[in-house]
Amino acid sequence: MDFKLAWRNIWRNPRRSILTMAAIAFATLLLVFMLSWQLGSYETMINTSVKIQTGHLQVQAKEYREKREIRKVISNPEAIGAIIQQMDTVAAYTYRAEAFSLVSSKDRTYGTLIVGIDPVKEARVSTIESIICHGEYLKPQDTDKALLGNLLASNLNVNSGDELVILGHGKDGSVAATVVQVKGFFRSGQDDFDRSIIYIPLPYFQQIYAMGNSANAVVVMCRSLDAVAGVKKAITTKLKQYDNLAVLDWKELTPGLIQMIKMDLIVGFIFYLILIVVVAFSILNTFLMTIFERTREFGVMMAMGIRPKRLTRLLLMESLGLTSLGIISGTVFGILFTWYFQVHGILIPGVEELASEFGLPERMHPELSLVSISVGSGIVLIITFLTALYPALKVRRLKPVEALTAA
Repeated sequence: MDFKLAWRNIWRNPRRSILTMAAIAFATLLLVFMLSWQLGSYETMINTSVKIQTGHLQVQAKEYREKREIRKVISNPEAIGAIIQQMDTVAAYTYRAEAFSLVSSKDRTYGTLIVGIDPVKEARVSTIESIICHGEYLKPQDTDKALLGNLLASNLNVNSGDELVILGHGKDGSVAATVVQVKGFFRSGQDDFDRSIIYIPLPYFQQIYAMGNSANAVVVMCRSLDAVAGVKKAITTKLKQYDNLAVLDWKELTPGLIQMIKMDLIVGFIFYLILIVVVAFSILNTFLMTIFERTREFGVMMAMGIRPKRLTRLLLMESLGLTSLGIISGTVFGILFTWYFQVHGILIPGVEELASEFGLPERMHPELSLVSISVGSGIVLIITFLTALYPALKVRRLKPVEALTAA
């Protein structure tokens, strides 16, 4: 009986009910799309960042990340690579060796990070080859060639074909000194990265820095971001016999990226909260109007013996019904709307060339997920239901005589 009464009362004023449901549906649709867009952009941001710098995972010597000492090495990286290669969820891997050194051109000297890479394996793991903006990428047969970030090249005032003097210290404490020829520049769009990195071939690096066949890191790219946790666990299990090694994921390797995502989530949450509060006031207005219009009706019902508790329950059922209809329709349209752009992407005019230079996709794709669907609709449901509590509880203070004589 209460359900039938609540359903009938929802449609006593169809125009007002439809407008209220439309406001709830629009808020839900917007939340589903915006959350999907936000989470999808994070995945793009993470993949772009790790493909340029760290990879999804790295196997390193323990404490290497904290101290960055050249002596903390993986003595047999090929054995680690052979283990990683057997995993189906691993897309690619490579070896890197790193050392901080002084780099001098004819005019200037800077301290920078020298990274030894395998050109073939590196191209499968990172996007460095695709973001070369001047000159050429390294070839397997190259020895004394180097790739620089475009900002570092500008600071050193060098062009392709110019020579650089590198001075550092080797793994055994000896002096590491060589002259390399600039083969090309890359531009990632990350200024700190572009002004602080020089790539040279890994065998040449190992020779100059007395590394032997060792490396400082084995860099791993997974087939998807969701597979990272499973791959990390599997690698950790298989490397138990190597007590001196640690497996780090992208969250541990790039803590600044996590902090930026958290900050963006907070800003997004504030925007969503403002949107929901606006919708909540619409619901509050609807139910306050309902109470004012039906005050005499409530007085008659109480005079007939209906308790205020039951009237409150009836109003809450009306609120829940109205809100549920709006949320269901908003969620359905939100899923369809988001799915369309997830498949086709959103092309932002004028940024195609800029995106390609930085290794970003031309189209941005929102990512539908259980989180983006449930969180938005759940928040709307909770806020709107809590908003309806005030007018519903207001009925409990009505007295039959006062309600019957209300204007």
